[in-house]
Formats: sequence, structure tokens, C-alpha cells
Amino acid sequence: MAKAKKRIRKSFETGRVYVEANWNNTLVTLTDPEGNVLAWSTPGRNGFKGARQSTPYAGQVSAEHVAEQAQQFGMKSVDVYVTGMGPSRDQTIRGLVNGGLQVQSIALRSRTPHGGCRPKKVRKV
Repeated sequence: MAKAKKRIRKSFETGRVYVEANWNNTLVTLTDPEGNVLAWSTPGRNGFKGARQSTPYAGQVSAEHVAEQAQQFGMKSVDVYVTGMGPSRDQTIRGLVNGGLQVQSIALRSRTPHGGCRPKKVRKV
């Protein structure tokens, strides 16, 4: 007996998208306004393997996949939270726009040092 496709009953006007851009991969997560996960996507899930996962194009494809799923929930606009210093940060946000979502705000949450650590003392010989 074949199972029927699960029907989505929830509907949200706005939501949140969390983008975790590492040097080797990009993770895109869609949540409702309270933070409950609705959908997610990675380049590996979309057919990219190895070094191609870290490319900006792979991040864009993942974002477009999440945007399609967001429209099934009735979302029209999202707030984007970006973490990490990977190469696909900007292109992933463009992928959300190309997928039909309106980006209300972008928040960078990367933990980068300002000024960095104190340098070592100069060695005296």
C-alpha cells in the first residue's frame, strides 16, 4: 500500500533562514519565527561531492532548494542569519532571492576577533 504525501498544514508569513558557511560546506536551515526547524539543505544533499561542496554555486543551489520548501509553507519574507567565513556567504543569500523569497534583514553572527590576540614578545638573542 503506497503512502500518501504528507500534507503541510502550517502556514507562516515570515520565517528565519540560518546560513552556516564553512570552508568545506554550507548548511542552510529554514525555521519558523519561533525557531522550530521546517526544512534544511546542504550541497551534498543536492548532488555536490568533494571540493565542489564549498563553491558559491553549491550554496546558491541549496538556498534555492530551501526557498522552494519555504513557499510550500506560505512564506514570503525571511530574516537571514549568517555564521562562518566560507566562500559561499553572499551567493547563498542571492539564491534565496532567486528562489522567490524577500530578504528583510541580514545579520552576521560570525565570531571573528577584532584586533586578534596579543603578539608574542620579540625574541632577544
